Amino acid sequence: MQRLQDRVAVITGGVGGIGLATAKRFAAEGAKLVLVDLDETVGNRVAEEVGGVFVRADVTDEDDVIRMFQVAYDTYGSVDIAFNNAGISPTDDDSILTTGLEVWRRVQEVNLTSVYLCCKHVLPYMRRQGKGSIINTASFVAVMGSATSQVSYTASKGGVLSMSRELGVQFAREGIRVNALCPGPVDTPLLRELFAKDPERAQRRLVHVPMGRFARAEEIAAAVAFLASDDASFITGAEFLVDGGISGAYVTPL
Repeated sequence: MQRLQDRVAVITGGVGGIGLATAKRFAAEGAKLVLVDLDETVGNRVAEEVGGVFVRADVTDEDDVIRMFQVAYDTYGSVDIAFNNAGISPTDDDSILTTGLEVWRRVQEVNLTSVYLCCKHVLPYMRRQGKGSIINTASFVAVMGSATSQVSYTASKGGVLSMSRELGVQFAREGIRVNALCPGPVDTPLLRELFAKDPERAQRRLVHVPMGRFARAEEIAAAVAFLASDDASFITGAEFLVDGGISGAYVTPL
C-alpha cells in the first residue's frame, strides 16, 4: 500500500525498536522521512537505508525540537506526520518507595516533556497546512496498574495519554488528528535489556498477555501507519491499544 505517498513524517526515537520499524513501514508506504535520535552513526546509516534525513537532536531541548521540524520543512516543504516516540525506561525507575527524585524527573523529561515540546512545535506547521496527524507513544500502563512498578514511566505515559486526548479534541476542527498509541510489551532492545536483568519480572508480565507473547515492533509500526493514514480519518483523541488483549483480560488462557 502507498497510503503515505509523499507525506513528510518526523519520527523521534527513530533509529531503534518501534521507531526503526515504523521508519521502514512508512518508507514502504511512500513517506518522506526525518529520523530523530541521539546516535549519529546509526542514525545516518538508517536514514540512508530508508531514503530519509537524519537529525541529531535531544528531544528534551526546546531549541533542538524547533530545529528538527524546521529541517523537515526546509527539506521537504511540509510536516504531515509527527510520531513522537522517543522514550526511556531505566531500571532504577521502580517502586515509588525506592525511585529517587532525580530518576523521576529524568523519565518525565524524556517521556512526557519531550512529547509536549514536539506537539507544541509541530502544530504551527500543521495549522498552516490545515491538516496533519500526530501520534504520541503512550503505553498500556497508562490505562492499567501494575505491581511490577515503574512509577515514573507509568505516570509519564498517563500524561501522554491525557495530553493527546486534549489536543485531539482541541485541534479536530482544524484538520489535525492527535492520538495516543498504547502498545503492550514489545520485543525491543529496550525491553530485552530491562528483563534480562530481572527474568522473574519478565515472566510475571508475559503470563498476563492473552496471546502468550510480546508484540513485534513491526506490529506496532503497522498501527502507527494506520493512524498516520487517511484510513484513520475519523479517529482523534483516542487511546489506541495494541496490546495483545492484556488490558481486557481478567483471566488469561492456560
